[in-house]
Amino acid sequence: MKKDIIIAIDGHSSTGKSTLAKDLAKALNYIYIDTGAMYRAVTYYALQNNLISDNHIDKEQLIKDLNNIQIDFKYNPGKGFAEVYLNGQNIENEIRQMRVSNFVSQIAAIPEIRKKLVAQQRKIGQDKRVVMDGRDIGSVVFPDAELKIFMTASPEVRAKRRYLELLDKGEDVSYIDVLTNVLKRDKIDSERSASPLIKTKDAIEIDNSYLTREAQLDMVLDLAKNRINQS
Repeated sequence: MKKDIIIAIDGHSSTGKSTLAKDLAKALNYIYIDTGAMYRAVTYYALQNNLISDNHIDKEQLIKDLNNIQIDFKYNPGKGFAEVYLNGQNIENEIRQMRVSNFVSQIAAIPEIRKKLVAQQRKIGQDKRVVMDGRDIGSVVFPDAELKIFMTASPEVRAKRRYLELLDKGEDVSYIDVLTNVLKRDKIDSERSASPLIKTKDAIEIDNSYLTREAQLDMVLDLAKNRINQS
């Protein structure tokens, strides 16, 4: 008998978690939730409201503003995935910019923000049939997820991917700056006190440094179908 499951995909930045999760959700007809986009949305809000500077984050005011931050996902049939909306505004493109990437790990390390967004994520996934990617999905949000994947790749490979992606979007960035950002985010994500990035014992690790998009999808799709078909 087939069963509905939760698929948790965690891992370092720029490992292609979102790409894999989107492809997998589409193949299984599951709901895809990009939890990293939720933290990016909060970061974008903070930038827009001058709560972040290079040397300071006004955590107290940002925490006070959390009740004024409404994050929604709305499916775009033309793109084939759900886009992120902040207080009714589509910010899918804005949250992918480098200036958001430079601060998102610091914002995600704030316990009060994590608590609020984790509660939202659990509510979204309560009926299962979801593919959710992020940093703490298998460890904190859904520790009982039926399938946990941990994505990794070398920092240099991840930085190159991100660099080419930003260039394609017209951003003026250097590879060194992107690599520095990747390494910085790795450190913050792994060392933060609130829900650090870890590989749980029951997670299946996939190094996709040299895997094609199709190869990694086939690999995880087989794993998912096996879990779904278990009685």
